[in-house]
Amino acid sequence: MAPQPKVTVVQYGMGNVLSVCRALEHCGAQVELTTDPAAVVAADRLVLPGVGAFGDCMAALAGRRLIDPIREFVATGRPFLGICVGMQILMDASEEFGDHAGLGFIPGRVRQIETHSSTGAARKIPHIGWTSIEPASRKHAWARSPLRAVDPGTPFYFVHSFTAAPSDPTDLLACADYAGAEVVAAVQRDNITGMQFHPEKSGPAGLAVMGAFLS
Repeated sequence: MAPQPKVTVVQYGMGNVLSVCRALEHCGAQVELTTDPAAVVAADRLVLPGVGAFGDCMAALAGRRLIDPIREFVATGRPFLGICVGMQILMDASEEFGDHAGLGFIPGRVRQIETHSSTGAARKIPHIGWTSIEPASRKHAWARSPLRAVDPGTPFYFVHSFTAAPSDPTDLLACADYAGAEVVAAVQRDNITGMQFHPEKSGPAGLAVMGAFLS
């Protein structure tokens, strides 16, 4: 029998950690939920969930002295996954409730989803619900990412008012159309993957993606 894949989930008070842990366990993982900086650095795979405001998430990580350990982990080249705001804080900065610095792993900023369409029609914010995702310009990239487990056009569950805007289009992994607005659904750079949608709330497709991250 193959050994269980090990994955560490960062607990810093700003994520749906129980749902994330249960989904990973369903995929066969041995899950460690931790606030310990040393455990973060030593992880085989690291997952950073995030729910709430960008600035609050960064402050919570700083308050628990987890930012440098996350940087140390990423530098090892081992697999890293950020979910929802855990994806957004991979960027340089966010415009949510002021200007806040992020982790800076992926160049770019986080901006509010436009409240009106090009025709002037109001767009409901936040974006909540199931929306299909499509490959970004690098159509071959899904084969080298956890999204290889699903087909283009697969719907996932989103809850967000802000969207990442990577400076380098090669960091874009998947996009989604929300009422005529393109939002970034996933990013990837080297060993770092970020998903704006919630794979832990996205049924079989989400579990498939999390299973692919584990493998």
